[in-house]
Amino acid sequence: MTRKILVTSALPYANGAIHLGHLVEYIQTDIWVRFQKMQPREKVSECWYVCADDTHGTPIMLRAEKDGITPEALIERVHGEHARDFAGFHVAFDNFYTTHSDETRACANEIYARLKQAGLIEKRTIEQYYDPVKQMFLPDRFIKGECPKCGAKDQYGDNCENCGAAYTPNDLKEPYSAISGATPELRNSDHYFFKLSDPSCQSFLRRWTRESGRLQAEAANKMQEWLGFDENEGENKLTDWDISRDAPYFGFEIPDAPGKYFYVWLDAPIGYMGSFRNLCDRRGIDFDDYWKPDSTTELYHFIGKDILYFHALFWPAELEHAAFRTPTGIFAHGFLTVDGAKMSKSRGTFITAESYLQTGLNPEWLRYYYAAKLNSTMEDIDLNLEDFTARVNSDLIGKYVNIASRCAGFISKKFDGRLAEVQTSPSAAWLQPLREAAASIAGAYEEREFGRALREVMSLADAANVVVNERKPWDLAKQQGRESELHAACSQAIEAFRLLTLYLKPVLPKLAEAVEAFLGIAPLTWSDAAVALAAGHTINAYSHLMTRIDPKQIAALVEANKESLAPAPEAAAQKHAEKQENAATVAVAQAAAEPHISIDDFMKVDLRIARIVDAGHVEGTEKLIRLALDIGEEKPRQVFAGIKSAYDPAQLVGRLTVMVANLAPRKMKFGMSEGMVLAASGAADGNTPGIFLLAPDAGAVPGMRVK
Repeated sequence: MTRKILVTSALPYANGAIHLGHLVEYIQTDIWVRFQKMQPREKVSECWYVCADDTHGTPIMLRAEKDGITPEALIERVHGEHARDFAGFHVAFDNFYTTHSDETRACANEIYARLKQAGLIEKRTIEQYYDPVKQMFLPDRFIKGECPKCGAKDQYGDNCENCGAAYTPNDLKEPYSAISGATPELRNSDHYFFKLSDPSCQSFLRRWTRESGRLQAEAANKMQEWLGFDENEGENKLTDWDISRDAPYFGFEIPDAPGKYFYVWLDAPIGYMGSFRNLCDRRGIDFDDYWKPDSTTELYHFIGKDILYFHALFWPAELEHAAFRTPTGIFAHGFLTVDGAKMSKSRGTFITAESYLQTGLNPEWLRYYYAAKLNSTMEDIDLNLEDFTARVNSDLIGKYVNIASRCAGFISKKFDGRLAEVQTSPSAAWLQPLREAAASIAGAYEEREFGRALREVMSLADAANVVVNERKPWDLAKQQGRESELHAACSQAIEAFRLLTLYLKPVLPKLAEAVEAFLGIAPLTWSDAAVALAAGHTINAYSHLMTRIDPKQIAALVEANKESLAPAPEAAAQKHAEKQENAATVAVAQAAAEPHISIDDFMKVDLRIARIVDAGHVEGTEKLIRLALDIGEEKPRQVFAGIKSAYDPAQLVGRLTVMVANLAPRKMKFGMSEGMVLAASGAADGNTPGIFLLAPDAGAVPGMRVK
């Protein structure tokens, strides 16, 4: 059956610039969409890519007020900036729209009405903080105070950045408004809730999140944790979702509820529908064909793993119970680090899309580097600036472009730009593996295994360069009577270059356009892998296609994004001393006041049964062993454990142990450590001190949670 596909990326918030972290998702999505659009129409008849700015909420309202403009003026300005940056990186939306639109409002109202009719909307009176100066109810992130757990000051109303505790704004000590500084007052207000706790929502989500293809394995596992069974409480029900906010608020007013507005996360995913409806109205596409409950079209959302909760629980529950179709698949990706750490303004690695382009760096360098790192999992990727330079220069210049630059000139100078016969020539048999690779590379693109696709492409480029080096066209050109060999060698090299360009086109669309112009051919499609350019086909004169990255360009990029955050030396010393004193005070207070932890504290630690599938020494250290741990995920976790004094790595393979699975990954000079194994250590009853790995009883299997 011919495929019809609708694809979306998460909506960028209209309150800031696009940076390199954002671009991971949009480049990933764009590559996948471009691949689909290269397929023959009998295979993929339609593939639409839509997105929009996410434009509602309190931050937008306050930012506009600060800038002295209306929210409408702010989101229009930011929309222009976002569109510019996406276009600069060749992200080719079929429609880049806004959620502040008549189309999105109509869809939101319709979904709300259907959910209400289904008995899944409930009005309740709740108590929340109110700023008497700004005369507005405060979202959690706009309330600050002392952490109720550790006493740290200036913490947000939902979690503590110092100790990691989660709580409600009502738990804060000495709360104050982050907007005006005033002490907030608790007031009652009517709010509207989507009843996710309803058995119909629970049963649907338990089934839907387990269906094949809906979610990645690790995402499905995470959903089962949220939907799982609690031994103390029975079935672990989702809490109902507050979908309303009080005026003043920039958004859509709820029908029949004056002064009440849809919460931004209610209408943001609906913005996918609004953007697509706008495209349908302009292009004559049947909207219902894609969104009716029994639709056979495909719907895919590319998102960051941080918003999985909204897209894999709230969104499909909304759609299902409002009588719309649900997503075919939700593809979550990980975060971006730069040189192994979070993006940093002080180090110059919080890099905006605009500054990258203004520095003169080729956007396709970044597209290639991201693609080479991306796969179908939710693992984070790292932009190592030194590796970025080396890989682009080696792969794109040294391997790929090098083929054309060494051979095209001979075709122009000696053969009037005309190619020799390639398709049936016996000496061109070496091209057959390049041609046959189209299927496996297509499979990798389809499965979002871009890194695998590019590794195969570069392996083919290596093979092509070996043939060119063996035939030495530069030597053949100097020898009388060997013109036919030269013509064949160069024509075959150009054919190899054409095939490689076809395979790279989803990643390097502008470079592919330049190659198509150079070769004098129509835009490449995947079917073009089957047939070579005909004998006598005329190519144009070769001109340079891509330059190398100069390390000075990278240095200039970092410098352009560097922001000095360092205080004066005396102030820094004083701040450090205060921080140490505060930390000591907090530690003493916690020890004195809280000798016990709650079950909630314990449940924050995700302990998993792990099988040691590999173990080895770590060069340069006397304490560490490198472990590969299977905890039921698609691939083992790498962990560095300081147990070398007690264990021979060879004796550990196959053993079961216990690991902390939700510990933040740590970048070490030996590599990334993705967890921690548990062991007892020390001495007891006068015995010699030792280290003893924890081991579960027989019957435990990798991935089981310890609780």
